[in-house]
Amino acid sequence: MPAAPSLRHALFPLAAILLWSGNVMVSRLSAHTIDPYAITFWRLVLAVALMSLFVPAAAWRNRAAIVPQLPKLALLGLLAMALFQCLSYAAAKTTTATNMSIMTALVPLLTMLLSVALLGETPTAGMAGGGVLSFVGLVWLITAGHPAALLAGGVHAGDLLMLVAALAYALYGVLLRRWHVGLPSWQSTYFQALAALLFMLLPLSRLPLAEALPNRASLPLIAYAGSLASVVLPYFWMQGVKHLGPNRCSMFMNLLPVFTAALAVSVFGEQLHGYHLLGGVTALAGVLLAQTWRTPLYGPRQPSIRMPNHPSTSENR
Repeated sequence: MPAAPSLRHALFPLAAILLWSGNVMVSRLSAHTIDPYAITFWRLVLAVALMSLFVPAAAWRNRAAIVPQLPKLALLGLLAMALFQCLSYAAAKTTTATNMSIMTALVPLLTMLLSVALLGETPTAGMAGGGVLSFVGLVWLITAGHPAALLAGGVHAGDLLMLVAALAYALYGVLLRRWHVGLPSWQSTYFQALAALLFMLLPLSRLPLAEALPNRASLPLIAYAGSLASVVLPYFWMQGVKHLGPNRCSMFMNLLPVFTAALAVSVFGEQLHGYHLLGGVTALAGVLLAQTWRTPLYGPRQPSIRMPNHPSTSENR
């Protein structure tokens, strides 16, 4: 059981979400600085190098438990660290940081909905109502308040890419719940990152050398993404899960668009319009409804959905 929550413990997921907001800014800054494949690869290189300072010794002692889980860890790494990140960087070319953060904040709801379809979880009234509410808000957001634009094909490609990225991460969360690999979080994260790094070798090899290598402008972005976003952020999130539990921590994801919008306005001068507020608040209200209204639509009451520890970590219990 998680320890009794306190305000001090809430600082862990709060700090993680602040760092995640910064990572959305990195995605936007990288949009015209470095190829999505390249920044994904090099952030993984740095993250693996940093984790290699403290993970391998314990992993070697635990190798008997790790080896059977390697295929599962490879797929998890592909979804969360390769596909999710590549799509996010690609989406940043044609959408705003605010839109990216709102779609990322839909991951808890998408995880719940996929758990119903893939794990046979009993749907709740909150999932049904929240799903509809979030869909309406999302349509309003990505069409800039003009839903008819969907029929005219007027939606930014980046918004659709970010939605696919969120779905990929939601599937990651569902597989974590289904498989429950049972490894310490850092060891699971380490081998997921190694697998993702191997997956990224092929797309990186197809790039011209000048595009595959970091440049002066991209080095600070890689440093942030590979250290703060890939190592420090998971530590804070795992500490939050340890003390608050995964469901309470998932609530903090609703703050991601708030922090990101504040940074986007101050750093990029992005304009917040009425459709951002209406669509974003509606979409997040749907997520909150799904997280809190747990009355089953039918059948016996089921345990609430457990969220994954972090975009690049697995459950440790």
